[in-house]
Amino acid sequence: MDFMQIFFSMPRAQKRLVSVLADTIFILAAFFAALAVRLDNFSVVFESHYWMFLLIVCPVSIFTFMRLGLYRAVLRYMGLQALTAVILGVFVSTLSMVLTSYYGGLSLPRTVPIIYAAFALVLIGGSRAIVRSVFGSGIKRVGEHVIIYGAGVSGRQLATSLAQSHEFRTMAFVDDDPTLHGTVIQGVYVHSPSIIKKLVKQYGVRKVLLAVPSASRSRRKQILLTLEPLAVQVLTIPSTNDLVSGNKLYSDVKHVEVEDLLGRDSVVPDAKLMSANIKGKVVMVTGAGGSIGSELCRQILNYSPKKLVLYELSEYCLYSIESELKSIAHSKSITVEIMPMQGSIQRENRVLAVMQSFGVQTVYHAAAYKHVPLVEQNVVEGVRNNVFGTYYTARAAIAAKVETFVLISTDKAVRPTNVMGATKRMAELVLQALDKEAKHTRFCMVRFGNVLGSSGSVVPLFRNQIANGGPITVTHPEITRFFMTIPEASQLVIQAGAMGEGGDVFVLDMGAPVKIVDLAYKMIHLSGLKAKDDKNPEGDIAVEYTGMRPGEKLYEELLIGDDVSGTAHERIMTAHEVYLPWDKLEVILDRLDVACHNFDHQTIREILLTSPIGFNPTDGICDLVWLERMKESENNKNVVSLSVRNLKQS
Repeated sequence: MDFMQIFFSMPRAQKRLVSVLADTIFILAAFFAALAVRLDNFSVVFESHYWMFLLIVCPVSIFTFMRLGLYRAVLRYMGLQALTAVILGVFVSTLSMVLTSYYGGLSLPRTVPIIYAAFALVLIGGSRAIVRSVFGSGIKRVGEHVIIYGAGVSGRQLATSLAQSHEFRTMAFVDDDPTLHGTVIQGVYVHSPSIIKKLVKQYGVRKVLLAVPSASRSRRKQILLTLEPLAVQVLTIPSTNDLVSGNKLYSDVKHVEVEDLLGRDSVVPDAKLMSANIKGKVVMVTGAGGSIGSELCRQILNYSPKKLVLYELSEYCLYSIESELKSIAHSKSITVEIMPMQGSIQRENRVLAVMQSFGVQTVYHAAAYKHVPLVEQNVVEGVRNNVFGTYYTARAAIAAKVETFVLISTDKAVRPTNVMGATKRMAELVLQALDKEAKHTRFCMVRFGNVLGSSGSVVPLFRNQIANGGPITVTHPEITRFFMTIPEASQLVIQAGAMGEGGDVFVLDMGAPVKIVDLAYKMIHLSGLKAKDDKNPEGDIAVEYTGMRPGEKLYEELLIGDDVSGTAHERIMTAHEVYLPWDKLEVILDRLDVACHNFDHQTIREILLTSPIGFNPTDGICDLVWLERMKESENNKNVVSLSVRNLKQS
């Protein structure tokens, strides 16, 4: 084994030279062994007559092996190509021996070439197989024990990749196909999933590698539900698209995606709807650096816009998304002008200047403050940004004669219990009213719930908490939410925007609600850890309940009001909401503007309560500035009261 380690540590050129010398010796040995077996005389090695054969056979054989690429094959990874090279090379070597005897007038027993071919195959091919086997088995004895779920092409490729590293050692395959059960693939047995618990215990497995990249999300969910009780870490190989494109390797295992836990299969987007407002047009995305805005930009890039205008307040977010989009465009050879524009949606003149300068035709308005507790604590800025920022951007769009304006709304706009939801519903009213006034611009709104991986999602929070050893914090044991992946939500937003006739409120089908605490426990188990609770005090990660935050709902509603109808798309519906004419809405906005300017939170609350948005707050005014002023006012009252009391006593 020491010699093998020295050999494998040698430079590539030296390895090839050693292989050539070894094959030369094998050819000599095979030839004289064939003669000795045929003639039963080992003294033939000293006869110059037979060495004349080798002066021709050896160079021809080595040259053939070189041309067939045998010396380019890495011994420890030797596969079918190298085996084919050995067989063809030995055939040519044997043929050269026969031709030398026939045309060179050198006598040779007729059976010697056949015997020689057999010996040469054994020596040249067998030696390589032995080296590969010995070195390979040396690798397989080390590494963390793992089970591969999926014995198809992807599973076999993954096993091959893992065999070349010291990180993992494949102990067993598990596959749903009963015809594979009991078979052996690359020296590893294939078992039924029904005994995976036994296999995990038998081999001391702490990780299961999921090798089913083409399986539907619903099927992956079923597999994960099977693996969850085992408390093993589940890793998965990249998607089929990443593997085919070459962006990822089979050995690039990663943590299982939370999307797989939800088991919701996305619908293939309608290319016609996707490109209707994008292809060949100047498209602008506000809030382009946010989680939804950035994904909208990625999706838009795939449908050949003429220009893509990125409007973003955060300098860092703008720089990040611009760099990413330019990199994507370069890698995919997409020709599009990407315009990074920094600015606030509350500055109407800036928004208008950008729209007019670039001739914007389609706007996706994703800029908003959407963290419920933060908006509760910063009411004026929430109203300014979400209501008036939308109003100013929409007014600029009308002035710039933008064709289509799509507002990214939220499920929290339905019978809102918090300021954020109330401001988004008010923004919807603004666009509904403006749509009736505008001649050239078509407005529509798209509502959806939580998206996985967004800045406000619990998923990245839970991941970080698990990585730090816990605890995982959940506000309430009964709290539920609807979830959707960011790409699916963005695709549906774009498609819905192409369907509207004007003033439409679209809502997306978010599937079944998810209990947050159940999601937390699943993430713990699929990380290979155990939940710590009263039943299992020795567990790894505890789940703690922190209490409901200001403005937070226990159950989110199904994104829609009481009156809803379907559309041509199975996951897009239309909500028929209360409409307020512009002359009446303008009065409300004027009062709201004055109240915000004066930081009059009581009036702001009263306006939101009396407007037709269904606002039903669960908490009082939580704005931090207002609360601080109330404290100061109360303290001043106490001081005055105390002074008056002291004067009376004196």
